[in-house]
Amino acid sequence: METKKKLRCPLGVPGGIVAALIGLSGIVCSLMHSDWHGFAISLALFLLAGPFVRITMMVHAANDRLDELERKNKAE
Repeated sequence: METKKKLRCPLGVPGGIVAALIGLSGIVCSLMHSDWHGFAISLALFLLAGPFVRITMMVHAANDRLDELERKNKAE
């Protein structure tokens, strides 16, 4: 019997995409209105979106590996 793989919801991916889009739109709006404080915050949000996605995906990959090791230990 074939076991089905658990489906983990990688919430970091949609969250990172949303953060990047919000940061990008904030950059554009703040440049149009010459708001330098808003520009700095939007730029920081835009630059943090990528690492947020990567860290979340690494955590999910590690959890998948741990589940696989636990399943192998139970089988032995």
